[in-house]
Amino acid sequence: MRRPMRPVAPQKDGPLANEDINSPEVQLIDAEGVNQGVMRTRDAIALAQESGLDVVLIAPNSAPPVAKLLDLGRFKYAAQKKAAEARKKQKVIEVKEIQLRPNIDTHDYETKMKAVHRFLDDGDRVKVTMRFRGREMAHQDIGMGLLLKVRDELEGKAKVESSPRSEGRQMVMVLAPK
Repeated sequence: MRRPMRPVAPQKDGPLANEDINSPEVQLIDAEGVNQGVMRTRDAIALAQESGLDVVLIAPNSAPPVAKLLDLGRFKYAAQKKAAEARKKQKVIEVKEIQLRPNIDTHDYETKMKAVHRFLDDGDRVKVTMRFRGREMAHQDIGMGLLLKVRDELEGKAKVESSPRSEGRQMVMVLAPK
């Protein structure tokens, strides 16, 4: 016989506050930051309700747990803003790819190199791919020479993350900004 499904209580995010605190005693810090000492959790909640604030666990793993009197809504809002600011400041490094052919003309090569310089200036990694088609496979030394020329030209600006290696009909080299 199957048991009926009981609804699962929703998980609360953030620190424990007020009636959610299951410790009998807490080390209380008031709204001004003054240590009030160890007191019973019920007394701390009553004190918080008098002043219109919440008791929030700051250090739940200490003995006794440290709680502070503060406005829980304002505390969560500040934490949310701080996390958003941290997300905004982080840079996602992308891998940009430049494809070359062994018999590339000088102007086309210079155009590709401008793009590589721009990618490295933006802080992205660059994957330089040399594609071989048909009879070009017999002259892989030309492609290797071109990849080494790219590496030497970018020596002051980029470090070689993976040196040129052959993968089937193409050669691949990865550069990262210094």
